[in-house]
Amino acid sequence: MNSPRLLRRLATVVLSVGLLGAVAFAQRPLKSVGVSVGDLGNPFFIQIVKGAESKARQLGGDGVKVSAVSSNYDLNLQMNQVEDFIASKVDLILLGAADTKGVAPAIRKARAANIIVVAVDVAAEGGVNATVMSDNRQAGELAATFLIEKLRGKGNVIILNGPPVSSVIDRVKGAEAVFAKSPGIKVLSKDQNAGGSRMGGMNVTTDLLTAHAKVDAIFAINDPTALGAALAVQQARRNGIVIASVDGAPDAGKALKDGKGPFLATAAQDPFAMATKAVEIGYDLLQGKKPASELTLIPVTLVTRENLATYRGWTTQ
Repeated sequence: MNSPRLLRRLATVVLSVGLLGAVAFAQRPLKSVGVSVGDLGNPFFIQIVKGAESKARQLGGDGVKVSAVSSNYDLNLQMNQVEDFIASKVDLILLGAADTKGVAPAIRKARAANIIVVAVDVAAEGGVNATVMSDNRQAGELAATFLIEKLRGKGNVIILNGPPVSSVIDRVKGAEAVFAKSPGIKVLSKDQNAGGSRMGGMNVTTDLLTAHAKVDAIFAINDPTALGAALAVQQARRNGIVIASVDGAPDAGKALKDGKGPFLATAAQDPFAMATKAVEIGYDLLQGKKPASELTLIPVTLVTRENLATYRGWTTQ
């Protein structure tokens, strides 16, 4: 027969285990979000912030604080930004890594502080909880296929590269793979980093046009780079060059609608949807619910002058 003292002890143990289980599976509210992205001067990243704000307030209420900063692709700056988020005790960090590998120590610190970290737009090492990005390899493939069709399988091509982050690397790999399948295509340059900016695209393209007498097409890793390249091509009066890129930005839509110049296509992303999905996953993790997959890829679509009328543009709702 069990003694009253033993029964009381068993009851205490059961109660303690139950309390520990309640703590382990307690739902955490979403009160604050920290967002660090590459360049808030780029409308693409503005849409990521808007998407994050919209979803965070939908899930956590109007009182949710969203702090957004630009790393300017400076790893040290982004490391400090993550440190600030940790000190502020945010619940969720959305991180567009300035350097996929280099940012790992900062991510480990955030995770050690029990902060959920979701990589957005680009992959990040260091143990992020999840990653949400466009299918960047598909984007490079679509743009390169378009250029080959325009060149009818023969011509000299320049790849305008960008910052060393996974999204850029994957776009270039996708384009290279397609170009490599076409014997008539020669890639003149693929390693020049134009910085992902319009000015960088213009400056690097100007130098490459000087170095190469015959250029038929340019693949740029994003729209700002492509629009800068288009300006360089026009200033150099190098008629016949065709340009394709990745983003689907408003300025790219305007350039396509204009119907003039060498810029002809962009593989369109949806940064707003990307950010809302990242926040949704982060919120679920705060509730103890893991995503079905650690990697979520958002498909892209090719936008050209021919189908521009049906392109909705970056969604903002």
